[in-house]
Amino acid sequence: MGKTDQCGLKRDLGLLDVFCIASGAMISSGLFILPSIGFSKAGPAVIVSYIIASLLVIPAMLSKAELATAMPKAGGTYFFIDRSMGPMMGTIGGFAAWFSLAFKSAFALLGIGIFAMLINPFFNDMQIKFIAVFFCIIFGLINIFGVKETGKTQVILVISLLSILIVYVISGLFFVKPEHFTNFAPNGFGSIYSTAGLIFISFGGLTKICSVAEEVKKPGRIIPLGMLLAWGLISLLYVFVVGVTIGVVDPAVLGTVNTPLTLGAKNIPVLGSMGGIFLGIAAILAFVSTANAGLLAASRDPMAMAKDQLLPKFFSKMSKKGTPVGSIIFTTFFMIIVILFLDLEGLVKTASTLKIILFILVILSLIIMRESNIRNYRPKFKSPFYPYLQIAGIIGLVLLIIGMGLLPMILAGGFVVFGFGWYWFYAKDKIWREYTLLHIIERISGMKKTGYLVDEELREILIDRDEIEEDRFEQLLKSCEVIDLKKLLDPNHFHQLISERLAKRTDMTEEKWNKLLKNRKDTSNMVLYPGIGIFSHLINGRDRFEIVLVRSKKGISISEGIEPFHAFIVVISSRDQRTFYLHSLMWIAQLAEQCDFKSEWKNAEDQESIRKVILNAWNNRLSY
Repeated sequence: MGKTDQCGLKRDLGLLDVFCIASGAMISSGLFILPSIGFSKAGPAVIVSYIIASLLVIPAMLSKAELATAMPKAGGTYFFIDRSMGPMMGTIGGFAAWFSLAFKSAFALLGIGIFAMLINPFFNDMQIKFIAVFFCIIFGLINIFGVKETGKTQVILVISLLSILIVYVISGLFFVKPEHFTNFAPNGFGSIYSTAGLIFISFGGLTKICSVAEEVKKPGRIIPLGMLLAWGLISLLYVFVVGVTIGVVDPAVLGTVNTPLTLGAKNIPVLGSMGGIFLGIAAILAFVSTANAGLLAASRDPMAMAKDQLLPKFFSKMSKKGTPVGSIIFTTFFMIIVILFLDLEGLVKTASTLKIILFILVILSLIIMRESNIRNYRPKFKSPFYPYLQIAGIIGLVLLIIGMGLLPMILAGGFVVFGFGWYWFYAKDKIWREYTLLHIIERISGMKKTGYLVDEELREILIDRDEIEEDRFEQLLKSCEVIDLKKLLDPNHFHQLISERLAKRTDMTEEKWNKLLKNRKDTSNMVLYPGIGIFSHLINGRDRFEIVLVRSKKGISISEGIEPFHAFIVVISSRDQRTFYLHSLMWIAQLAEQCDFKSEWKNAEDQESIRKVILNAWNNRLSY
């Protein structure tokens, strides 16, 4: 059973789910339709366009990874922008995140209809759109049923898809014709860069996992790792798949078809017609995975905005399954409208433009959070090469919009006006919220503009992120090992006993534990209170945390000059649990200082009575 937070969302997504959601969101139209469009504009140099787009994603990817590990909240991107730059920019960012994902998912659903023509070439445009609408409704129902089921569906789809594409690449490499790459960049570098903007949406799904960060089991580790794995693998896959396709398909034909990989498979002798069929299946799987993951993530943005009163309460309505049913229903309906009334090229340009705007805002959010020096901004992953990577990313993305021509710039300006208008007329009078940018303004101007509201909210998020919860500590006390010593042990035998128990629970040997204990015996570091000792240590590894309770009625003599211990508590933690480790040490100290703790511990009848003593002390602490 996944952990459920106070808002009803369950932490059900692991590393494989995160990887598959990010990967599945990228492998779709960007690979099965756009290569032919890109080839018609840039020639074989479209491969370079994919590389440029991949590199331009890096600053935003690393920025979002850092922000998501500091603030793993539903609505990810919207939440980052809102808390860093305020509700007005949050409104613009939230709409950009929502609409870009919805447009991209609608694009993928249209792709299903296009590839359905392989089965029936006589489908007309409206029938293709009806097929897309049908699948849109199906995925809406899957998402309402629950995110865990969505994650499972995504894993199956992505693994199947990757297997087919790897076979395509390996088979095709033997039949690539070098002469197809002779006229490599027929329209110059300008066309290569503008094409990178067109196909940029191919990488847009990489960071959408941040929208469901609140549902990831260990966001501090899994989110950045999942995104980095997805980026590396899919970037390589794009380059190899597009390169093989260019190498096996006649250049005169490649720029005119909507199904380039299917045609490529037919031109590979070892695959032939059956290969074309399998690539058609792979394309449909890709579109399905993108639409599925896109609807999952897109529905979380309006939910988060509704919680902050930037949208009506309907969007934050939760189902019994713990999913935002109101937001899913509206997003599904919006995608149906987009499918029915926009053409393919319009979808691509709009989705790419909105995604670029969103990435620029995310990078700015990271810069603001870093420069604010807010105490409780504590990401578990930090973007390297700050701020140079972020500045380069903003410049590159702005140039990408400019390089795409006048229409994307008009779309960008119009969207900003729409977001500002919605905030001004709907939300402005409903909400006031402190945001991080005010802290920077305060520091520069010297005028007091903030309280501690943002810092306090980040503290609460930090507690939830690290699972620093009192019930977790209580559960550890209920399940930890209790050792009740019946006879007096000298220091060497006591060290050996503890070392044996710790060696069974960790990767360290008895000898190493024994050495650690002996090194501390001549100091007062093990004395918590007179007669109460503690040994704590951070170890390598992940997700390790152990508590051992030791009682000796006759006392444990550790060193001369130190009162024998009747209570001895061992706390061992891996370094990724450091925050919980520090809190646990603080709580143990609070329990031990209670006036009757030592005597009750010493006089307890058996192991369960010893456990009851510490649990009673814990309950007494909570009642203060």
